[in-house]
Amino acid sequence: MKGSTNRKFEGDTAAALSDAQLLQTQAAFDSVAADYDGPRGNNDLIQRMRLAMWDAVSREVSKGAALLDLGCGTGIDAIEFGRRGYRVVASDWSPQMVARTRARASSTGLDDRVTTAHVGVHQLAQLEGRFDGIYSNFGPLNCAPDLRSVAAECMRLLRPGGKLVFSVMGRLCPWELAHYGFRGRFKRASVRAKRGATAVGMNRHTIWTYYYFPREFYRAFNDHFTLESYRALSLFMPPPYLVEYYRRHRTWCDRLGRLDDRFDGLPFFRDMGDHFLMIMRRR
Repeated sequence: MKGSTNRKFEGDTAAALSDAQLLQTQAAFDSVAADYDGPRGNNDLIQRMRLAMWDAVSREVSKGAALLDLGCGTGIDAIEFGRRGYRVVASDWSPQMVARTRARASSTGLDDRVTTAHVGVHQLAQLEGRFDGIYSNFGPLNCAPDLRSVAAECMRLLRPGGKLVFSVMGRLCPWELAHYGFRGRFKRASVRAKRGATAVGMNRHTIWTYYYFPREFYRAFNDHFTLESYRALSLFMPPPYLVEYYRRHRTWCDRLGRLDDRFDGLPFFRDMGDHFLMIMRRR
């Protein structure tokens, strides 16, 4: 991958998102913060993906270490890692999400382990300190206007040998192609194929989103980080927004989940899925 350093990376488009578009994304997440712990942000399928993140971070970063959460949402992951003995700085571009995380830390008695920062993934230069691990779950990095800048800031904030554990929305999701394609919604089925920032609706707001193949995503980080592994999330299992289908066909879908567990890290399969989970090490 070193030879690809000089190639133009499709995500190097800091100017592509205006301040207005960044604020639209912020407003979208602010609008759902109050109920994001419900089916929209924490259903059965999402929880299955959360467990993959929790296990990966716990495996890669020693207990008691300092973690940085990029795009913490309502703080479910940050609180879990606080319970597991980590010290977490939970950051998010949405002030309403940050407020929910702060309240959750206080109500669980973990505000000595989980602190918050109202900082978006495009504002990491505002953060200080050094961390043993940095994680990001469910695609906040898909909203970063300049991934190379994110990579440089992660390198600055992470101790040598520290780990990045990122869950990122992938470019090729077979379930999504089938679900919308069979319904004749071909424009919606092809959303992930678009290059550059794509407008995605949520709660009558717009989230400006980039989609990536895993190796495409890694190109932004390969100057500072070594790719250790990546795997698909929700490849055979339906994606989280099809949770009602999962609940109607739980036995069948759980069998599909076992296929995920068996094949999600193999070549070809790992390049597909609703998300991919990537682990990188700072050189």
